[in-house]
Amino acid sequence: MLIGLVGKPSCGKSTFFKAATLAEVEIASYPFTTIKPNHGIGYVKIDCIDKEFNVQCQPRTGYCVDGKRFVPVELMDVAGLIKGASKGKGLGNQFLDDLRQADIFIHIVDISGTTDAEGKETKGYEPAQDVEMLENELDLWYLGILKKVWRTFSKTIEVQKIDFAEAVAKQFSGLKVKEEDVKDVMRKLNYNFEKPAEWTDKELINFAHELRHLTKPMIIAANKIDLPDSAENFKKLKKLYPKLQIVPCSADSELALREAAKIGLIEYIPGEKNFKLNRKELSDKQKEALEIIKKNVCNVYGSTGIQQILNKAVFDLLEYIAVFPAGAHKLADSKGNILPDCFLLPKGSTALDFAYYLHTDFGKNFIKAIDARSKCAWGKEHKLKHRDAIEIITR
Repeated sequence: MLIGLVGKPSCGKSTFFKAATLAEVEIASYPFTTIKPNHGIGYVKIDCIDKEFNVQCQPRTGYCVDGKRFVPVELMDVAGLIKGASKGKGLGNQFLDDLRQADIFIHIVDISGTTDAEGKETKGYEPAQDVEMLENELDLWYLGILKKVWRTFSKTIEVQKIDFAEAVAKQFSGLKVKEEDVKDVMRKLNYNFEKPAEWTDKELINFAHELRHLTKPMIIAANKIDLPDSAENFKKLKKLYPKLQIVPCSADSELALREAAKIGLIEYIPGEKNFKLNRKELSDKQKEALEIIKKNVCNVYGSTGIQQILNKAVFDLLEYIAVFPAGAHKLADSKGNILPDCFLLPKGSTALDFAYYLHTDFGKNFIKAIDARSKCAWGKEHKLKHRDAIEIITR
């Protein structure tokens, strides 16, 4: 799974990325600081199952703190997007090419209104313009790809023998668009399957918009929520875009908390409202800075928002589930590590899907799956649930 961080220059993307991954990246207040995409590992947070079995898990990847399991996901921070990117303006061509493999976008918006459309410092800028711009540029990106195949259908009657959904999926294959995705959009819009060449420009745009929302869902991170005009701008944005997931956040605050925790100045679990100060180690200036974060961010919004955004992206928008490989009578792997793995799978995944995910041979030689909790045996078509613990039995 790949999560793409998008937004205009200087909106806080690189800070969000560093806060989520603690990777070393360049952060500066000028446009196009990020030229090549940064890749790093962030984490979604779930309730671990170890306490149910009265054991202490030993993660092979990710980590677990006080019963909270952090499961790795890949994040990508790409170059800033400006108006006209779909036509190559700025770093538009590179930006869009970098985003092809992303499964979902997190749009980082400077909700404070202190940077203009190109990322330059200003005052009183309307953040809703950034949402409108990015939505439009992504739609135009999809429209440009769609028109390449649509023009073929509009030139000659002979090509009508070709299945339109299949042709569109093939054209969009680099963006992970499946044939069923195309058909779902056509059914939703009630478009004519047989005569796509007769679609109007408006119908083409609507189709591109719906296909993009289905195959590249997006959540809005209302960043810099602790600055003076941010709360009011956040309310306006929620009102203007009631159908979009919009979550307040402060990447600067999360980065400060994670770095302080990393060197032992505080005890902090990402996504939690509270953190504990190590008063023996903290200077008065550090205490003051941390108290400001607690007062202006955590106490007002319940957290810095970064962890919540990652969780919402993966579990709410993409609808993934977390599944533990776990034996019905033995929770450890061959090396004795207890519950070492936790994997993220699409909603609707079956026991057989999980077997193939673990190893091709497990799928080919599948006999049954055993639920580690109930000890019940499941067939290959059994659909898995979030936080299931499953053992695959093979021949």
